[in-house]
Amino acid sequence: MISEKAFVRFSKFLSLVLRHRPELIGLRLDSQGWANVDELIEKAATAGRVTGLDRATLLAIVSGSDKQRFALSSDGLRIRASQGHSVSVDLQLSPKSPPAKLYHGTASRYLKAIFKTGLKPQRRQYVHLSADPETATAVGTRHGFPAVLIVDASRMAQDGFTFYQADNGVWLTEQVPVRYLSRH
Repeated sequence: MISEKAFVRFSKFLSLVLRHRPELIGLRLDSQGWANVDELIEKAATAGRVTGLDRATLLAIVSGSDKQRFALSSDGLRIRASQGHSVSVDLQLSPKSPPAKLYHGTASRYLKAIFKTGLKPQRRQYVHLSADPETATAVGTRHGFPAVLIVDASRMAQDGFTFYQADNGVWLTEQVPVRYLSRH
């Protein structure tokens, strides 16, 4: 059984190398963001970035993450982040019709800028949206005093914007212009 502290440490490490900096441990992601599980474990140990990461721990993190940040291939040999990449990957997601409203959680200190420029992916490939305001509030809390924005997703889709849904349920789009935003 993995401790809560170790779970969080390993999860943050996996997010770092599978979403943003695989080169930190000499890992290569394929074009769809997949990495070989055994290679990931070996390179993490060799690089000295984390100790005690083994296959059982990795599987516990994948299955035990409340946000389902990671996915294993059907054969269990490869792992990738479900979304949130700053490195270029093709998750091979198909466009999907969104619900009428989606939500974006942020810190209230960013509202003025957002209502000038809209939502942009910043260092990531996509803007991340939630299906419910509770999840968006939790996301916003991680960044400071939370603020939740409502995205008129049905109008965006009618106007030609494309939406995707990651394996973990997070909605993704390239941008959200100001005209589709309101305060929750």
